[in-house]
Amino acid sequence: MVKEILLGVVIAFGIFAAFLGINVTPLLFLAGAFLLFNYVMENKGLIAGSKNIIKPESEISFEDIGGQNTAISELKEALDFVINREKISKMGIRPIKGILLTGPPGTGKTLLAKAAAKYTNSSFIATSGSEFIEMYAGVGAQRVRNLFETAKNLARKEGKNSAIIFIDEIDILGAKRGTNESHHEYDQTLNQLLVEMDGIKSDGEINILLIAATNRPDLLDPALLRPGRFDRQVVVDLPDKSGRLQILKIHTKNKPLGKDVNLEKIAEDTFGFSGAHLESLCNEAAILAMRDNSEAILQKHFKEAVDKVILGEKSDRKPTEEEIFRVSVHESGHAIISETVNPGSVATVTIVPRGRALGFVRQTDKEDMLIYTKEQLEKDIMVALGGTVAELLVLGNRSTGSANDFEQAVDIAKKMVYTGLSDLGIVSKEDVPKEKVNEEVNKIIQVQEGKVKEILEGKLEVLKAIADILRKEETISGEKLRKLIGEKEVAIA
Repeated sequence: MVKEILLGVVIAFGIFAAFLGINVTPLLFLAGAFLLFNYVMENKGLIAGSKNIIKPESEISFEDIGGQNTAISELKEALDFVINREKISKMGIRPIKGILLTGPPGTGKTLLAKAAAKYTNSSFIATSGSEFIEMYAGVGAQRVRNLFETAKNLARKEGKNSAIIFIDEIDILGAKRGTNESHHEYDQTLNQLLVEMDGIKSDGEINILLIAATNRPDLLDPALLRPGRFDRQVVVDLPDKSGRLQILKIHTKNKPLGKDVNLEKIAEDTFGFSGAHLESLCNEAAILAMRDNSEAILQKHFKEAVDKVILGEKSDRKPTEEEIFRVSVHESGHAIISETVNPGSVATVTIVPRGRALGFVRQTDKEDMLIYTKEQLEKDIMVALGGTVAELLVLGNRSTGSANDFEQAVDIAKKMVYTGLSDLGIVSKEDVPKEKVNEEVNKIIQVQEGKVKEILEGKLEVLKAIADILRKEETISGEKLRKLIGEKEVAIA
């Protein structure tokens, strides 16, 4: 509206100046330059600030989201304040202005925000924290103002009395002030967001609720997290076994499954998978079934899809015979130690190259654990060292293929030190000298390596036999591995 008025004034002034005989060419040039600049700025989203706002094409409900029952329960409790506006107004309760969703990538934070819009019958718009940051001063603040205005206008257009604004990766927009000293635009944008959140009122025509998501809440400015801004923080964590089973059922509803498919077994074998990983797993399994010209997705397709999601596509590079045998010995060492210290823990052993890995032992966690004892961590170190010790016993030397295993063992040993489970006792992570930590880590690893060596020396013939079978068959299931170990031990005895 302002642009139209200005344009009219310029045209009128130009006509009047021309009537008086004044040369209006410079004026027309300046007016044209201004309009061109304004057009470019708007199309780049530098003024409008709403070009990159996303409105979902389809509605998602909480029933469509699996593995997040606790997060959904907490979110619904907060959203009830939006639904029961009159009731909370009578009770003199201040409405919730913001909800912060935190958790690892791929756990469903965006889906929860969309489901919240349907649950509250609110208009919904989504954007990302990176959309507010530009090199031009004041642009980010303008975009924040336009974002809230756009939400109100959308709610009016749709005939709704509430709107939900979802900002993904808010740590880009809401990082602690002063961390970007050379770019004050960040701080100005954050200040404007704080002002807009303070201006959200329950007695207005449209009730605005801001939902934001991040996997780095530690980076956020304290002013954002105080009560009155983000009043609720909901943790959206990785799903447990029952949650993974629920997610698998959701993503296989529209897929033809074979009679041999056991989703509970797949959920057991996918410890640490996020919802996004599980969706990708189901999709990859369907692709593998299509490649095999199978009318249904079989259990073998899911098993291969698990490896593909973890490690990537099969490598075209063919290892030499010497490399194949070394990898077979290495993976057999991992597998035997895993079965010795944690019976029934191996899901699959393979020497099929995937990504940058020449082999892999996939373990299954029957119960998701949140805390670990010293003994359990020591067992994990032993499993990590099983491959390199096997190489040393069978081939007489080690290889660079154990580099990742060593890193894993060191990380676990450091965790033992910093949690007071080593001989150093309880230590301060900031104050304990690095040299002392390194000495204790070496000591822990040497002790566990000695235990691994003792176990594998007693099962050396079994190790060689398993490695030979693995070299020929390339992949052995956990069930077959346990059967082979039992048979070989009986034969040797």
